[in-house]
Amino acid sequence: MIVRILTEGQYRLDSSYYDELNAVDNAIVEAVAAGDESRFRSLLTELLEIVRRHGIPVSPDEFVESDVILPPPDTTLEEARHLFAGDGLLPG
Repeated sequence: MIVRILTEGQYRLDSSYYDELNAVDNAIVEAVAAGDESRFRSLLTELLEIVRRHGIPVSPDEFVESDVILPPPDTTLEEARHLFAGDGLLPG
């Protein structure tokens, strides 16, 4: 799957990481709902690090559609309230 981290670029990430991303995404939804900025920040960092650590950067010259779009690392809790609503960024 192709995962885009806004402000950074795209990564090819094996779909076997989807469940791990989804679990962190669900935890972010809970942290945002609770207004827990510290936990939100830690979980967002973890979410992005999964992609960075296990993904392979897509060349900026290659144009591929993103399957998942993640927010930039400097996303605020207030911005996250709009992004991580309901089921979060990853359905399922």
